[in-house]
Formats: sequence, structure tokens, C-alpha cells
Amino acid sequence: MNYEFFIAKRIIGSKAYKSSISAPIIKIGIAAIAIGIVVMMIAIATGIGLQQKIRDKVVAFNGHVTITNYDSNNSQESGTPISINQEFYPNFDAVKGVTHVQAVASKFGVIRTETDFEGAYLKGVGADYNWGYFKEFLVSGRLPDYSGKRNEEVLISEYLANRLGFNVGDTFQMVFAKDDPEKLPNIITYNVVGLFNSGFQELDATYVIGDIRHLQRINRWKPDQVGSFEVFIDDYSELEEKGLEIYHNTPSTFNTITITGKYFSIFEWIKIFDKNIFGIIGIMILIAGINMITALLVLILERTQMIGILKALGSSNWSIRKLFIYNAGYLIILGLFWGNLIGLGLLFAQKYFKLFPLDPSVYYVTEAPVFISFGYILALNLGTLVLCLLMLLVPSYIITKISPVKAIRFQ
Repeated sequence: MNYEFFIAKRIIGSKAYKSSISAPIIKIGIAAIAIGIVVMMIAIATGIGLQQKIRDKVVAFNGHVTITNYDSNNSQESGTPISINQEFYPNFDAVKGVTHVQAVASKFGVIRTETDFEGAYLKGVGADYNWGYFKEFLVSGRLPDYSGKRNEEVLISEYLANRLGFNVGDTFQMVFAKDDPEKLPNIITYNVVGLFNSGFQELDATYVIGDIRHLQRINRWKPDQVGSFEVFIDDYSELEEKGLEIYHNTPSTFNTITITGKYFSIFEWIKIFDKNIFGIIGIMILIAGINMITALLVLILERTQMIGILKALGSSNWSIRKLFIYNAGYLIILGLFWGNLIGLGLLFAQKYFKLFPLDPSVYYVTEAPVFISFGYILALNLGTLVLCLLMLLVPSYIITKISPVKAIRFQ
């Protein structure tokens, strides 16, 4: 054990240290570290959690990459049909990392009741549809089954159900206009078998999930024709790279668009969270560092005579600086301990008890989601410890200016 660490340990453990003039300032420094860690942890957990939650909700309705025909149709409604007889369907073996490909179609219709009506897109899906995301969203009833013969089962959002007064088991009519306005529209009677709530009101208000074979019949498509393909990948961080690979491995008559391109404004908005997180981290570390600098300077002033004696005994300036940095490091670690204890407690409470709700019309989620990972917690603690210690190197330089003679006489 080096003597600097030994002396620092004795100072920390002494009763006089805990009741000294600097004790209140030391407590403020520890509190600053703890509060800083709590704020940074919450900022990272909620920022990343919100990004992931919003991203997953959008992906649930669209996949990571959409493959369509080149046409002038920029709406949500399917345009020129595509044959399912493609090399990439049902297995996209040409691109590594693609986990699923599903054929879908969509068409705008009007849900009609005796007293009300509502416009929505019927999203037609088939037996190949990935219901994994909607299992999480399902609030009542069950998921539709399109593996057998064509049926009228649909899954609608809780938002639309509340607006129209629907419950599981109810039936309603959906009206689809024909291209020729002179002809009578197509009317299909659907049966509500399940209600979902993604928390993403914009999408919940847009889609009704039904059998794709109804749209094939209405549009007079062949049984092997669909509106588009939705492609899912296993690593979102490679979205742009995989989107380009998918584009190069589809026919030249097809267009591909990633989810970030399709919902550009939403994904640009959630990117702002990264800037906010970095800004909060920078401010909190700066505040914590300034408080620790203040505490260190007070400790140095309070131990001026000890510094003079150590110098008179032959200790170097760097040895004495290390002694005080060890002392400050203990305070930082103490602050980190309490900060982690409080921060993780709040995060787990939010994760399991949903203490803080959010407005879904603004944030696209009903409660503040949290992302808890050992990796960023460890990095946050190590980063705070290292940066604060580095910030203490400059004020500790004042020790070199203390004269042993004057310091020993210092009262």
C-alpha cells in the first residue's frame, strides 16, 4: 500500500474529518455527484427507451424496408400490384440479416355505422404475416386467423373502437369506392375479433388489419398479386446498409424505401433525443466537477498545516496531490454509489409500475419507456469518475504553491 493512499484512508476514517468545517461542502459535493448520475441515467434510459419504443411501433405497421412497384402513388394505398413469384419471397436469402418477408396490401375505406362514420385504411395481410408486434399491442380479444379460407375477421385499434362504440364481437360495414364513380361501391361486413393499442395514435387511427384476399377481389387482382412486401431485419443499426442491399437484390422495376425514409419527420424528431442526452450529460458532469473542485480546495485549505509538514518531511508535490485526489476520488465513488442506488430504483419502478404517463398525441407512447443496460451504466460511472478526477488535477496544482514554512505556521 503506498503511503498517499494510506494517509488518505486515515483522513477519511477519522472522526474529525466527518465533523470538520468542510463537512457540509463535502456533503454538497457528494449530493451533486449523486444527483448528476440520477439525472444522466434517467436521460439516457428514457431517451433511448423512447427512441426504441417509437421505432418498434412504426416497424410493427410497416416493416424495416418496404418493396413496391415504381409508380406515382405516394399515399398509403397500394398502387400497381406485384406478383408474389419473386426470388426474394418468401425467403430473402440474397441478403444476410433479413429475418422475415411478408406480402401486404392496403386500401382506403369508410367504416359506416348507424350514427357515425370513420375513414381508415384496411391493411390486408395473409398467412405469412408476422403477428409478433401485435401480440404486445393486443388489449382484448384475439388475433385474426387468415391461414384457412377467406374470412371477415379484423383487428382494429382501441382508438377507433372507442370513437365508433365497437367491442370485440361487434360487426360493421366498410365501404370501398371504385375507380369509376358511376358504379356502386364495394361493401364488406367485418367482424371485430380483437382490439389493439400501440400507443401510437397516428397509426392506430389509420389502420384496420384484415384479410388481403378481400382487397385482391375488390381490386380485381389475381390470387398471386399483392400491393407490396414488408421486410424485417435483425439489426436496426444496419438499416441503411441492408436497405441498399435489398434494393440491389430486387428487380429494376421495384422501389425500396426504409422506415426512416418513409417516416422521415418522426425519425428526425427522435434523433434530437441524442443531442439532448449529450447536452444533459455534459452539463451534469460540469456541475459535479465544479462542486468537487470546490470541495477539494476547501480540503486543501483545511489541511494546509499537514501539507507543510509532509513537504518538510520530504514528500513531493505530486505525492501530496495524489493524496488529495485519492480523498476526492472516495467522495466521487460515494456519490456514484448513492446516485446509482436512487437512479436504478427510479428506473425499475418506472419500468414495472409505469409511474409517469405521457401524452400519446405528443410522444407516441402512453408512458415513459426506459432502457436499462449494464453497458451504458458502467460507461456512465467510469466516465464520470475519470472526468471528475481529471478536472481535479488543475486545482490540486495549488499545493505546489504552498510554502512549508508558512504552512506549518498557518493557524
